[in-house]
Amino acid sequence: MTEQDQLLEWAERVAMYLARDGVPPIAGRVLGWLMICDPPEQSAGQISEAIGASRASLTSNLRLLTGMGFLTWRTRPGERTVYYRMADEAWGVVVRRQVAGIAAFLDITRQGLDLVGAGNDRAARIRQAHATFEWMAKVFDNAPPLQEER
Repeated sequence: MTEQDQLLEWAERVAMYLARDGVPPIAGRVLGWLMICDPPEQSAGQISEAIGASRASLTSNLRLLTGMGFLTWRTRPGERTVYYRMADEAWGVVVRRQVAGIAAFLDITRQGLDLVGAGNDRAARIRQAHATFEWMAKVFDNAPPLQEER
């Protein structure tokens, strides 16, 4: 197995892991590839060739990953080509955004409990969601700050 095959196999493992949470496989392959490729900046053509994706599907997945905060892009002076790379501290940014979403969902569950009455039988599903998200919020509130390697 060549080094390229090993790199692509690793990128595929990243894709399959992320697919469990609903990330499209091509987006996962792109992310895995950009985590491990050299050079770290790649054009859509280079990414397409490396992971074997069509340019059309690649474009929408690059847009998705950029919107999620995983990727940044730039052009080089005198070139029209766009180069993509992992955003600085991408994982921390994305996870912090998800943690902030926990508080937002707690507000929604509180509103739902107010709407149907917290003691009402039909509120049981809302109470379960609220308790779970409340627990997660407490875990993250009490977690030590991330110590990144530099």
